[in-house]
Amino acid sequence: MKAATWRRRVGIAVAGLVATGLGGAALAKTKAAPEPLPATIGVPAGLPALPGLGEAMQRDLRSGLALNGFDPVAYRSEGRAVPGLERFELSHRGIVWRFVSAANRAAFSDAPEVYEPAFAGFDGLGVAEGRAIETNPTLFAVVGGRLVLFRTPENRQAFIAGKTAMAQADARWRQVYETIAR
Repeated sequence: MKAATWRRRVGIAVAGLVATGLGGAALAKTKAAPEPLPATIGVPAGLPALPGLGEAMQRDLRSGLALNGFDPVAYRSEGRAVPGLERFELSHRGIVWRFVSAANRAAFSDAPEVYEPAFAGFDGLGVAEGRAIETNPTLFAVVGGRLVLFRTPENRQAFIAGKTAMAQADARWRQVYETIAR
């Protein structure tokens, strides 16, 4: 299912729930208190679960796609950022990922921890400096077997040249993670 379709359906469902809650509040002034909403509010059948409150993976704010729609497996298999295709989408932890082939989608599905970017897709140098910085998914490096994204070519170069940058980023990631608005 397209990410845009998913977002539209979730938006409609949320709008309905909000409208129901507001309508109930208005009626409460004149009639008995409205019944509370169910403890578990789901999304319509066929849609992926809503993202959790602790989710931190960076994604495109317009499309909702992880890595702006680039295939996370292709960074390793092709050594470059390759746009994924709509027909090879996969929802993983409430985020839609795109792939160039069914084989790449299956590889990611089998071992997402191998292909997901380090530091939830935030700039590796920024994390090493204690900040969460959005990235350009075409600027990347595979460092120590991990995919690391960057905002600028200068950040990429400085991270790769710095012998301790990955260790610093790993050490500061928990602190940076706590600052991410989710």
